[in-house]
Amino acid sequence: MDQEPPQSSSTPRTSVSLSSSSSITSKKPPPPTTPPLSLLEPANSTKKKSRTRVFRVFRNVFRSFPIITPACRLPSLPGGRLPDSNSRIIAGSRITGTLFGYRKGRVSLSIQENPRTFPTVVLELALQTNVLQKEMNLGMVRIALECEKRDKKEKINLLEEPLWTMYCNGKKNGYGVKREATEEDLNVMEIIKPVSMGAGVLPGKSDVEGPDGEMTYMRAHFERVVKSKDAETLYMLSPDANDGPELSIFFVRI
Repeated sequence: MDQEPPQSSSTPRTSVSLSSSSSITSKKPPPPTTPPLSLLEPANSTKKKSRTRVFRVFRNVFRSFPIITPACRLPSLPGGRLPDSNSRIIAGSRITGTLFGYRKGRVSLSIQENPRTFPTVVLELALQTNVLQKEMNLGMVRIALECEKRDKKEKINLLEEPLWTMYCNGKKNGYGVKREATEEDLNVMEIIKPVSMGAGVLPGKSDVEGPDGEMTYMRAHFERVVKSKDAETLYMLSPDANDGPELSIFFVRI
């Protein structure tokens, strides 16, 4: 008498297993998405959409250079080019300036028309963030940024210069580089958009590097004084009118 082969019970189990797996997979939450930026275009933006390859080469090469801090101390700012209080001011306006960076990384300067707009200029300075904090704690800080004059046929706004020699309180530190605002830069500006003046710490790579992975920032109003096409100064405005500026940034084309 022929016997019917026993039916395999593995098929239903496989089917149930696949169905269960599919159900579990479908319940996984979607990956987090970055909220869209709400920063506005500056009203008088002169930002160019394209940059020459030479500027990009300068940026990439000098960003890889170490910060140079010679031991010698200069008696004053380079060439003695301190602004004369009696000199004529061609133009002046109030802007928002933000100094930010990782504690052991280079500090960057973002210049905005106001905290709600995209940066018009971002400069990566030849100074570590923790060093700048120490200098600020000691008193007034003067940063001088110098670049060479161009041929008369080459017309470029002073703050659009790609490469700067940087001095901090009379010391030559190395080279500052103008760069395009990165996604990280814009995210920082978006997070601190409600802050008009102040300083603080933002969460960064602290889970990997500890406190050194935190992003610190200092934001203030600056008075922008244009003395000529080759000289501008940013004076940090103190909330207390009786105190002078603690930070001054000089841009000079020589």
